[in-house]
Amino acid sequence: MAITKTELVASIASATGESQATVTRVIDGLFSAVSEAVAKGEKVTIPGFLSFETVETSARTGRNPQTGAEIAIPAGKRVKVTAGSKLKASVK
Repeated sequence: MAITKTELVASIASATGESQATVTRVIDGLFSAVSEAVAKGEKVTIPGFLSFETVETSARTGRNPQTGAEIAIPAGKRVKVTAGSKLKASVK
């Protein structure tokens, strides 16, 4: 089961006593700041929970799963998201 942004906002608003509009602005601001930093090549870390960073991928040969034909996958940049210790511990 997935939690939607609307459900997340409602949950945070209920827990903090803030309005849903305020929580939405804060969450949007958080994602905007993370996106801008990662786009610049910076690593963003929320200690214990998550870290975001840009990683370079090398060019490689892939395979079309439907036809089996080889395809060239160009080098590029990807976003790497790593779970922190507190987030990992909450799953156990």
